[in-house]
Amino acid sequence: MNEADTQPDANAQTVTARSTWTAPRIVGLVLGLVILGGLVMGARWFFTCPCDTMPGAVLWGEVVEEPVSDWTFANNVELCQIQVQGTIFPQANNLNCMATPDGKLYLSCSNCEPKRWSRLARENPNGRIRLDGRVYPVTITHVTDPAEADRAWHARLVKLENSTVLGAGTPVGTPRPPDAQWWTFRVESRVE
Repeated sequence: MNEADTQPDANAQTVTARSTWTAPRIVGLVLGLVILGGLVMGARWFFTCPCDTMPGAVLWGEVVEEPVSDWTFANNVELCQIQVQGTIFPQANNLNCMATPDGKLYLSCSNCEPKRWSRLARENPNGRIRLDGRVYPVTITHVTDPAEADRAWHARLVKLENSTVLGAGTPVGTPRPPDAQWWTFRVESRVE
C-alpha cells in the first residue's frame, strides 16, 4: 500500500461539501422558511387583528359574563370590534358603533350587502363585541324598521359630531342614507 492510498483526497472532501447544497435542498430550505414565515404572520394576524380595515378572526380579552342593558359607554370608543361566526373560522371586524341615549347599541355599515361579516351575522346572529379590551357575548340583528334605523343613525351623528374619525362633521340633522346603501344592526347582550 503506498502513501497516496492512505492520504485523504482533498478533492473528494470538496466535492462532498459541495454536494450537500444541491438545488433541491436549497429549494426545500427556502420553501421551509417561507412556510415558517407564513405561519408566524398567520398567527400574528389570528391573535391581533382586526387591524384598521383588515379583518381578523378571534376577539381576545376579558369576557364579561353579566348582561349589559346600558351600552352608552360604547360612545367613548372610536370603533367597536365585532366577531361573527363563519362556517369554519370566525371573522372579526372594526365597525362604527353607537349607543342611543336610552342605552341601545347599534352598528352601522355602508354598502353592506356584499360584505362577508354582514351575511354571517344574518345567518348566525350570535357574536361577540370588544370594547376597551373587554369582550361581550351579543346577538346581532339586522334592523329593518325605518324608525329604529333613524334613531341609530341619529345616535351615530351625535357620537361623531366632535370626532376626528372618518365621517365626522356630518350635521346631526342629515337624513339617513337609503337602506340599500346603509345598514344598521342592533346589538344586544346574551349569555354564553
